[in-house]
Amino acid sequence: MNSLQLSGIGMTSQRTRQRLVERLKEKGISNDSVLSIMASTPRHIFVDEAISHRAYEDTALPIGMGQTISQPFIVARMSELLYQTGPMDNVLEIGTGSGYQTLILAQMFKQVFSIERVGPLQKVAQKRIRNLKVFNVQYRHGDGFKGWPDKAPFDAIIVTAAPESVPEQLVEQLAEGGRMVIPVGTQHGEQDLILLHKEDGELKKMNLEKVKFVPLLGGTID
Repeated sequence: MNSLQLSGIGMTSQRTRQRLVERLKEKGISNDSVLSIMASTPRHIFVDEAISHRAYEDTALPIGMGQTISQPFIVARMSELLYQTGPMDNVLEIGTGSGYQTLILAQMFKQVFSIERVGPLQKVAQKRIRNLKVFNVQYRHGDGFKGWPDKAPFDAIIVTAAPESVPEQLVEQLAEGGRMVIPVGTQHGEQDLILLHKEDGELKKMNLEKVKFVPLLGGTID
């Protein structure tokens, strides 16, 4: 991947990327580290070339197989929520998807563990991230409801698809003092973005805002 592909031209240029960051600030994203990472991350390489001119719109976009790349505001919002207590060592991501959120996390945490149920999507994401010379991500093709027990506990867990309730297995894999951000709700009804914080063995829950995610499904697709 050459420097022109990374920096982009026209609607994928650094100037367009900076305009997106200004919109994120207007919507309330204030963490300087998150904003800097959003500004430097080439979202256009994580979508099909045919829609790359829309990469820096603040909207979700299709990535195939019924999945989407999340709206930049939601990516920034969820990342900022995990980062509120400062840098942490490891994060579990449920839903690799296009790899865009994964790459954001890889610039925030020492180690990212990313699970995706749709094998072909994860393979493409892994190749993109490897081409960017980012090597602190481990991948698993698996069922997100089960998490990654042999790598637990995790300082942070981020779930990028919506279950109808918080999976207990993920709660068990959250470290003491850890934070989980997860959308919860039905596919066709309202979903709530929820922040969970494990403190003294107790789980504190905060409902944040209404969101719209694809459903979290069990099993795997090869």
